[in-house]
Amino acid sequence: MRTMTVKRRITYAIIQPLIRTFLYLIWWSCRVKTITGDEYSQQLVKKGEPIIPCYWHQMHIFGTWYMRKLQKRGLKIGFLISPSVDGEVIVKLVKSWGATAIRGSSTHTGAKAMRDMYNTIVTDKVSPVTTSDGPTGPVHQFKSGAVILSQLSQAPMLPIAYAASRYWQLRSWDKFIIPKPFSTIAIAVGKPHYIEKKLSPDEVESERLKIQQAMMNCIEKANNTISTKISASAHKVNE
Repeated sequence: MRTMTVKRRITYAIIQPLIRTFLYLIWWSCRVKTITGDEYSQQLVKKGEPIIPCYWHQMHIFGTWYMRKLQKRGLKIGFLISPSVDGEVIVKLVKSWGATAIRGSSTHTGAKAMRDMYNTIVTDKVSPVTTSDGPTGPVHQFKSGAVILSQLSQAPMLPIAYAASRYWQLRSWDKFIIPKPFSTIAIAVGKPHYIEKKLSPDEVESERLKIQQAMMNCIEKANNTISTKISASAHKVNE
């Protein structure tokens, strides 16, 4: 098991501001033109109750941007972060935003992570972000954990996706998306998805497939918005 050595502490102290600077440069240079379905988030935030925001692992960059936007509106947000020493870098970043860091992994500490997220929702009224195909994929396959968490806590899941007019895509399992500086961003938010308290395993699976499709629909909406804006810009240039 890896431990926090002096060398790692120094390395992490260097890496953390680099990650912050990278994120802020992308957020600052890119232009978020449209947030389709933003009214769903506004309605939920006004109620003052926690939610379970869901976006794919590849969409961390502007998924996090949108979470911070909701945080400024009054939503208390949290992030599930690996309990390993490497997770300390992200913990410090998340805490610097005033968000809650929930240490755990759906792969290695699944039961404890579920319990901690449940307590965070019910007791602390925090909305924990879930990257629902993480941490190891397959890409765009919604795991049942968020559905069960929604069922137990009665907090609705909120599907979120974004698209960029120009971006790099990594060759990682999640095909991570990094928007290129000064690109145009479109965000799509789906309707909140509520789960009944008492469901059979087959019904839970049915709900999992529904929210998975809702996530894919958000991607399609965001991509269509970007395509429309690019076409409109090209038309103006040609006029």
